[in-house]
Amino acid sequence: MVLDLAATFLFGITGALAAVQRGYDYVGVFSLTLVTALGGGLIRDGVFLQNGPAFAVVSQRGYVPMVIIASIVGARLGTHVERFRKTFLIFDALGMSAYGVVGVQASLVAGLEPIPAAIVGVINATGGGLLRDVLTRQEPLLFKPGQYYVLPSLIGCSLLIVLLVPLHVPTMTAGIIALSLTFVLRMVAVIFDLRSTPVAPSPAPGCEPDQ
Repeated sequence: MVLDLAATFLFGITGALAAVQRGYDYVGVFSLTLVTALGGGLIRDGVFLQNGPAFAVVSQRGYVPMVIIASIVGARLGTHVERFRKTFLIFDALGMSAYGVVGVQASLVAGLEPIPAAIVGVINATGGGLLRDVLTRQEPLLFKPGQYYVLPSLIGCSLLIVLLVPLHVPTMTAGIIALSLTFVLRMVAVIFDLRSTPVAPSPAPGCEPDQ
């Protein structure tokens, strides 16, 4: 629950920052914060786990207050334009790391096997950011060639599976370790601009599909 609320807050801030950068009003800032903060969890619960209504919708444990606080904090941070990009990437990395942990743990509790649980964790980690970018008509970080984005989450979720299932490490300890590794790997990729994903080749001249 602690990590879930933290992920909601951190990802919500990235939505608020994106809204402020585009000049949205308060309604727009809150709406994009809400979608970004809860989008990954809604995809996880509604599409993959399907254990009734999404947990964020029925829970009374502070999701909406986290979204409101994230809206305010993001709006304040967004006024510092020169620091926007760096701040955005830090909070995005933190939110992705925390949501990957939450997604894996929720999947294991729901009875998924380790490999599917890791996959759902990655989707949980990247779903909110994907919805944020789509709604603001930006090329999603998930799809951009080159810089590692999904791979850090996949490694962190896989590590969490190993820690929880065969090694039986306490849940909070395992979650913190996996979260930290995911965040470090993502920030290393950002700082050093690590790239390995090749760009899909463009069609040769004269080979474009018919319109």
